[in-house]
Amino acid sequence: MTGFVHYSLSVMPNATSSTAQQTLTVSQLTAQIKDALEGEFPSVWVAGEISNYSRPQSGHSYFTLKDDQAQIRAVMWRSAASRLKFELADGLDVICHGHVDVYAPRGSYQLVIDQLQPKGVGALELALRKLREKLAAEGLFDPAKKRKLPPFPRRLAFVTSPTGAAVRDFLEVLRRRWRGVDVLIIPARVQGDGAAQEIVAGIRLANRISPRPDVLVVGRGGGSLEDLWAFNEEPVVRAIAASRIPTVSAVGHEIDVTLSDLAADVRALTPSEAAERVVPAVEEISGRMRAYQQRLRHAANRRVMLLRSRYEGVANQRLFRRPFELIHERSRRLDELSTHGNAMVRRMFRDYASQIATIAGKIDSLSPLAVLARGYTITQDAKSRIAVRTASQLRVGQSIVTRFASGEATSQVESIESEQE
Repeated sequence: MTGFVHYSLSVMPNATSSTAQQTLTVSQLTAQIKDALEGEFPSVWVAGEISNYSRPQSGHSYFTLKDDQAQIRAVMWRSAASRLKFELADGLDVICHGHVDVYAPRGSYQLVIDQLQPKGVGALELALRKLREKLAAEGLFDPAKKRKLPPFPRRLAFVTSPTGAAVRDFLEVLRRRWRGVDVLIIPARVQGDGAAQEIVAGIRLANRISPRPDVLVVGRGGGSLEDLWAFNEEPVVRAIAASRIPTVSAVGHEIDVTLSDLAADVRALTPSEAAERVVPAVEEISGRMRAYQQRLRHAANRRVMLLRSRYEGVANQRLFRRPFELIHERSRRLDELSTHGNAMVRRMFRDYASQIATIAGKIDSLSPLAVLARGYTITQDAKSRIAVRTASQLRVGQSIVTRFASGEATSQVESIESEQE
């Protein structure tokens, strides 16, 4: 780094007569100083800390560059400030390139900066770090929001440069692995000015296509961090995160991770790997199908063997070997039960008939008719037919009926005699 050059101005003693010829105006002296400083420091690198930073509407950046022992005013015109990939702020340690300029109206000097980068880290790295922290805080990189890719996509969209090697590699891997898919190439610049805007436009176009693609791939081949910077631009990252289609970031840079990789649902290291991630391999699917077929065959064979064993076990049972034997046994048993039942019914009838005869004899012996047959009679009131048990129930002139074992007679009471106790 070019160091500062110290100047000392000395005034040589001159004769009084020559004083008028040596006298300079302020403007003349400032012009000489301006020529001396600007001529000595046309290009210089200076390291320091930014303080008193301001950026008015003009877009120019004004600040003080200082260290522990000194400070210098600095300015960065809008044309140079607009190329910065990060925001300036107080307290930022930077390394600046520019030239020393003398501002004559104020008699001060300043450092006019045309390049500026953070001390210890590049400008792109710092810009990437700050943007990553900002978008991460908004949840754009949240793993919980990642979507799975469909196992068998039918339509793919690839936002990339149509003339790059990335397209050829991607299509070649697709052709080798799986042919049952349609690929739509959406052209976009992937490097340089305007690349980010074209990538964003391609992503939005893919989301408007009907029928909508099953998977969206965004990427390019390898390159330096500067070449890949479009995939770190905030509009591109937000467009990927907002895509309604599951998105694969296929930026061919295995070492560094772009912000597009973090925002996408799936990250592929290269476009070729992206093709491997989005479609299955025919050989793999065929192998799986053969394995499934073999497993199904084995399962079917085991099932058939099990059913055959069960069938043979059932067929060997006596019931199926002699199907009418059980019927005959049941028929014979039914005959035996019928004979036994009939005999039991007859015995029951005989027992009941004997019991009935016994009961009938007892009833007959107790019957009033049997008593009458032995010469006894029954006397009843002629009207009420109430049996007369004692003489006190009668009155003179009452009509009574006397029943005999055969027939009855009606008479009238003429006198009543009661037994004396």
